[in-house]
Parts: sequence; structure tokens; C-alpha cells
Amino acid sequence: MAKLNTDSNVYTIVYSVVLVVIVAVLLAVVNQGLKARQEANRLLDTQKQMLVALNQDIDNCDDPAALYDSLVKDTIPCGATSVIVFDVDGQTKYMLRLHGQGLWGGIGGYMALNDDRNTVFGINFNHESETPGLGGEIVTEKFRSQFFGKHIKDAEGNLRSIAVLKEGKLAPEGQEQVDAWAGATITSTGVNDMIAANLEEYREFLMAEQKNCCKGEMKPCCKEQMPCCQAEQKQCCEGEQKPCCTEGEEKCETLNTEETDNGTK
Repeated sequence: MAKLNTDSNVYTIVYSVVLVVIVAVLLAVVNQGLKARQEANRLLDTQKQMLVALNQDIDNCDDPAALYDSLVKDTIPCGATSVIVFDVDGQTKYMLRLHGQGLWGGIGGYMALNDDRNTVFGINFNHESETPGLGGEIVTEKFRSQFFGKHIKDAEGNLRSIAVLKEGKLAPEGQEQVDAWAGATITSTGVNDMIAANLEEYREFLMAEQKNCCKGEMKPCCKEQMPCCQAEQKQCCEGEQKPCCTEGEEKCETLNTEETDNGTK
């Protein structure tokens, strides 16, 4: 039998090809074997982020996945995205996904709204590579807590987002704001733009209940304190927007009658 020439170019090339094939096969097998676990870890991380946005204490929770499953109730399609519905202590919360661009990479998070589709119940942010101590601080409780209780609509019911501004700067009238993180201007601007752009993606969902209410199609939501209904009712009574006021015209007639009886008309 001829002795194998290990010094030849052919041997080197064949050996290299065989080695590469073996390593590639092994990596493929390992990757396939870990794929299910990787997907499970990604899902758990997403669930944890939403639980934080729902103000749940995941640090002292033995099974975050079980807690998530106990709170989630439904998913509502909204254009190219969706809204996840939760029940927290008997109250409905709507979860919106956020995604945008920071200084060094992508930023994202989740915003939980109360049943009014206006008031922020909680929020959580994440980032890929923002600077520690600066832009990376958007994940802290100190920054996130500023959003709690803020409103994404103005007093007239118009979608306005929440401005993230440097200290001393003021948002346009009717828009609520929070303070940007000092020294992280670009990241803070990214958070500001991300929230505004993502809320626009959810506009149909965010304005749907308000629209139905003002048309008299959803009476339970149409309380006196709802800004949109007040505005639409006023416009209806003044004859400026009758088409929207199917339910309100009877109330307008009543109001006009009372004014006449009181001698104020």
C-alpha cells in the first residue's frame, strides 16, 4: 500500500475540507438541539419585560411564566401589530410594543395602558448597546417611573404622545412630558420619537373606543368626564357636528328646553 503523502497540497486541502464539514455538522446538530431552549428563553424574556411594564415584582417571583399566563387574557389585532390584553387585580390593561433607534443601536420596550386607553399604567424599556450610566439608564426605575400616570391624549381626546425633553424645555400645550436623562440627549430623543411613532401605529385601536363612545355606540364608556364626549356633545348642541351625535341630539334638545324654561335662551 502506497504511503499517504501528508506533505502534499492535495492532502492539506482534503483534510481541511473534511474538518470543516465535520465541524459544520456538529455545530448544526448543537444549534438544532438548543433551538427549542433558545426560543423558550426569548419568550420568557419577553414575558418578563411585559410583567415589569405591568409593575409586577418578578425578582421575587418563582415562576414568571406562570404569572404571565395568569394575567394575560386576549390579543387584539391592530394593523400590522397587536395589543395584548391583561387583567391586573380585576382591571383591564392594554400592552403596546415599542421599538425604535437609540445612539448605538436599537431600543424598545412595552407600554401598559389603563382601560381608558389613555393613562399609562406602567412602562419598560430595553436597549442593545446604549452607554452605561448615560443612555443605558433608560431601563432604570428612576426614568421609567416618570411615565406612570401620564396621558397619551390631550384634554380634547387627541393623540399627543408623551414628550421626553431636557430639563427646562416645555412640550407643546396639551402634551404631557417627562425629563430626559442628563447627558443622554440622543438616546432620550430616540425614546421620544419611538413612543410617538409607535402610538401612531396603534392609533386605530387607541381611538376606536373614543370614536364609538362619541357616536353613542358604546354607552358604558361615555361618562361626563370623558373629554371627547364633552367636546362632541358641545359641538352637537351648537349645531357644528350633528352627524357624530346620534345619541346626543336628544340631550341637546333637553338642554335647550331647560335653558328656555329658565329664561336663559
